[in-house]
Amino acid sequence: MSRLAQTPGLTDVQEEILATVRDFVDKEIIPVATELEHRDEYPQAIVEGLKELGLFGLTIPEEYGGLGESLLTYALCVEEIARGWMSVSGIVNTHFIVAHMLKQHGTEEQKDTFLPRMALGEVRGAFSMSEPALGSDVSAITSKAVRDGDEYVLTGQKMWLTNGGTSSLVAVLVRSDEGHPDGTAPHKSMTTFLVEKEPGFGEVRPGLTIPGKIDKMGYKGVDTTELIMDGLRVPADRVLGGATGRGFYQMMDGVEVGRVNVAARGCGVAHRAFELGISYAQQRHTFGKPIAEHQAIQFKLAEMATKVEAAHAMMVNAARKKDSGERNDLEAGMAKYLASEYCKEVVEDAFRIHGGYGFSKEYEIERLYREAPMLLIGEGTAEIQKMIIGRRLLEEYRFQG
Repeated sequence: MSRLAQTPGLTDVQEEILATVRDFVDKEIIPVATELEHRDEYPQAIVEGLKELGLFGLTIPEEYGGLGESLLTYALCVEEIARGWMSVSGIVNTHFIVAHMLKQHGTEEQKDTFLPRMALGEVRGAFSMSEPALGSDVSAITSKAVRDGDEYVLTGQKMWLTNGGTSSLVAVLVRSDEGHPDGTAPHKSMTTFLVEKEPGFGEVRPGLTIPGKIDKMGYKGVDTTELIMDGLRVPADRVLGGATGRGFYQMMDGVEVGRVNVAARGCGVAHRAFELGISYAQQRHTFGKPIAEHQAIQFKLAEMATKVEAAHAMMVNAARKKDSGERNDLEAGMAKYLASEYCKEVVEDAFRIHGGYGFSKEYEIERLYREAPMLLIGEGTAEIQKMIIGRRLLEEYRFQG
């Protein structure tokens, strides 16, 4: 085990889970990740392995067949998985967010219906907020749900849906104005629907189409898609929590734990970049000695390791605060912002240490260089994080003049 990114105060169970995941990453993910990524191939064998490890039910309560573990345990597992291949952590993350939303906000019937099968990985979750025209402005969504007897009819187009093809349960945020007077704040007229579908592409159920995978610079293997609803009929009992108008708050709760997850991904990718950089620096020789002996390279390694350590500490702090039942939007925003920025910088420094070989697809750092930018925009851009952080700081430090 490396010296960096240690987490004090873990239980024996947490240590055992992490050791198991780390071993799986080293043996089953790292050796095949770059090849699969270059082919943009879904890592089916890896996903089956994660199912066997119980990772899909890691945070689902034991009464529903899960392991009932904490956000911290989950985040540390994500950090390990992202160290192997960030795309695999994305496959697990959207599933985890939907399970969290169900656990926190679902009706008893919804929990009983979905959580046991989600714990086994038989039902795989995805969630959908964004739309083609709105970017970070979630309050501007235009997708609609109209009540029709015991059902709702959903219409609209959603964007950037991770696991859009492979999932069988999608939590979709739409506008539902029935029962709300004109002038209701936009975020109070949104509802989350639990939409069941067949995995795959094309028309996956009447009124619901998943057109195909979006071709991306990085974050390959995992399927990122659009979702088109055209007269999609959803029963009223599939409104998350059973009441309309709560969707924005439910989604923000999901995104809050998702931000800890993105921070953990940043930590994992940065850690891997550091490992690659320090290893290569001891093998590559210039001017008669390993480049690790040049002070310029030692300075880079020192900066990289410090950033890996700092990001890990902030991520762990944000997870522990959420686990304690406290509000953690400030800490999650800070951790996500810092970890994603530091990840980009550590990856770039490892890329520079590799010199010309960093530009070659033969070397793993080339893949990391394309993956790191996604963390700057996923689960809210750096600018959105800074807005959240700034507002919370003004709440905490209000001027008493």
